Amino acid sequence: MDASWTLLDLAGAVALLLWGVHMVQTGIQRAFGPDLHRMLRLAVRRRLGAFASGLGVTAVLQSSTATALMLTGLAAAGAVELAPALAVMLGANVGTTLIVQILAFNVAAIAPAFLVFGVLLFRRARQTRTRDLGRVAIGLALMLMALHLLLGVVTPFADMPGLRVLLAMIATQPLLDFLLAAVLTWAAHSSVAVILLVMSFAAKGVVPLAAAFALVLGANLGTAINPLLEGAPNDDPAARRLPLGNFLARLLGCVASLAALPWLTPLLTALESDPARALADFHTGFNFLLALFFLPLLTPYAALLRRLLPGRALEEDPSRPRYLDPVARENPSLALAGAAREALRMADTLEKMLASAAAALSGADRQLMSETRQQDDVIDRLHAAIKTYLDGLDPDSLTDADHRRLHEILVFASNIEAAADVLDHNLMAGAARRLKRGLAMGEAERAEASRLLDRLAATLRAAAAVFMTEDSRAARLLVAEKEIFRELETAATAAHFSPQRATAGPATALHLDALRDLKQMNAYLVAAAAYPVLQGQGELLPSRLRLDG
Repeated sequence: MDASWTLLDLAGAVALLLWGVHMVQTGIQRAFGPDLHRMLRLAVRRRLGAFASGLGVTAVLQSSTATALMLTGLAAAGAVELAPALAVMLGANVGTTLIVQILAFNVAAIAPAFLVFGVLLFRRARQTRTRDLGRVAIGLALMLMALHLLLGVVTPFADMPGLRVLLAMIATQPLLDFLLAAVLTWAAHSSVAVILLVMSFAAKGVVPLAAAFALVLGANLGTAINPLLEGAPNDDPAARRLPLGNFLARLLGCVASLAALPWLTPLLTALESDPARALADFHTGFNFLLALFFLPLLTPYAALLRRLLPGRALEEDPSRPRYLDPVARENPSLALAGAAREALRMADTLEKMLASAAAALSGADRQLMSETRQQDDVIDRLHAAIKTYLDGLDPDSLTDADHRRLHEILVFASNIEAAADVLDHNLMAGAARRLKRGLAMGEAERAEASRLLDRLAATLRAAAAVFMTEDSRAARLLVAEKEIFRELETAATAAHFSPQRATAGPATALHLDALRDLKQMNAYLVAAAAYPVLQGQGELLPSRLRLDG
């Protein structure tokens, strides 16, 4: 029963250590995430600067995995060259050892001070960043308390005969220790937590020092597995160059160190009698020597990775935003300009849809109809990206003019997306269903629908111009297009219910449905650009356009 309670205490201490590490990482990311991201992006022009930036960012984050995931995204997007990115990762590997160096000393006595300070910041501070720093202080306190608990909990384990026999077997199998630590680190997403746990066991003699060195090497490899599996969701193999390069570099270092452990263990034991300090120094020395070895070789190493993982010759994804620069969020005017350019890309895509729809209806081509409908997905994803990007702007940094422009961009993008949905779900879907049943428009009606789609394309171009220039005269001309489509619908409805309808056949009703869809699309295009401009300049009444224009 006592052994069961001891195991439960051990599990609780480990859980507390993991939660403390998690709080430190999330607090730093929330407080300084955009700044660290921008630092990584801008500080990779020179190799040594990239190494230093990786060391500094990871020393703050205390997670080389988090740094690797951020950097992998930048490298996959082409914002960072491969060789400097590898230099950043070498620095990150060294940076993650610094907290281990600090906690290798007996600093548990300051845990209550960190806890009190963190709680005061978290509960009393009004600014979000200050509250996040309070979270960091609480996390550090929990880590220190967990290490103190671990040192007390593992003492009974040292006197268990069965455990001593097991550890004696493990001590003779460094490869098994290495693999075990790699799996634990991959599962925990934190090499810091696993290495601190190994240090606690070694300090009480529960784990022999030779086995502890192998466990530390396994933790170093395990932390490189998560970016390899999670950091590159892109199907392009080139997106996996950085995480694979980091993994292979660590694997090479681990294999060489495992082979040298029989000679390194007595040497390190002679240099440092404290097991915890010896493990911390070994952890730092391993990553520092690995960086010294690979930094001069990064150019040929990057070339080798490019040869192993050649970029796939794919066309650019049209649904991928081009102008939504995260760094530009610091300057609202630049961010709004980028969002406006992205909204115009939505309009360009809708214009392509209109041209394809006209060709599909003219030739009654079901395949072309399907391809036209697929472009609606591009517009949907661009619209979602624009909304997410603008939602991330700080409202306090926006002027009244910025708020107005932000509203105009959202209105324009939303109406373009709505018009594309009508074209996809109503006009094209209905035409495809009717064509499948052999019930299609007549030649004259298809020609009329094609002509109206061309007219909608011209209206779309006018709406884009009004969106950019905010010219009230052009906005009035755009609103006048609604009258034209209203008259066309009225005439078509009258023809549908006229006594001569029997001679026209069922195609007249199909034409009327298509005309109503086109009229609805035209209304969305007018609302996208004309109404915000006229309303902002006092030219729009609640229900009618002013007559003095």
